Amino acid sequence: MKGQLKEGVEVIPSRENCVYTSCYCEENVWKLCEFIQAQKMSPLDQFAVIFISNDSRTVPLWRQKSGHDDRPVIWDYHVILLKVGVKSDSVIYDLDSVLPFPCSLRLYAAQALRSDRNLRPEYHRKLRVVPANSFLLNFASDRSHMRNSDGTWKMPPPSHTPIFTAESKMNLDDFISMNPAVGWGTVYTLDHFLLKFVEVASTSASSSTTAL
Repeated sequence: MKGQLKEGVEVIPSRENCVYTSCYCEENVWKLCEFIQAQKMSPLDQFAVIFISNDSRTVPLWRQKSGHDDRPVIWDYHVILLKVGVKSDSVIYDLDSVLPFPCSLRLYAAQALRSDRNLRPEYHRKLRVVPANSFLLNFASDRSHMRNSDGTWKMPPPSHTPIFTAESKMNLDDFISMNPAVGWGTVYTLDHFLLKFVEVASTSASSSTTAL
């Protein structure tokens, strides 16, 4: 993965040079965290990995590559990377979005997350925010969730080897789970996430969300 030097202080990977495999967003973000850590020009403790899901594993996101017009894509879960701004706006890295890369959190909140206000309860989003350092150290996936019952792949896997730790070969469900008693990081409702990280009420994120 190559990077572009911006403002002489940090390396920002360009979208086309990121490690990317469709439908493996958790591994795409892991590789992005690995890249940032290796560059040592932007502190990894400024980044957090965000798992978006809910108990029914039906979460709408707008402005996704696989979407059409202004219709949302319904994911079982999605994973993005947040850089919390210190002297600048916070930004989101989403390799599956048609929005800029990186994208300001305010723009991403307004156009991709929008609001739960007009959605049925089964579509309400929750977000597990995990420090990037913790994600790199603890995440493991043997990709078994992407195999059919006959062992074939639902979607072709990444070319790099599966991500394991000394303690686990598969703990993806602990990250997707929105039960705050399990896994790593902190679980927020969409409202609370927007209030904490965007510093505006979620009702201002979108006033035109179409009910699903």
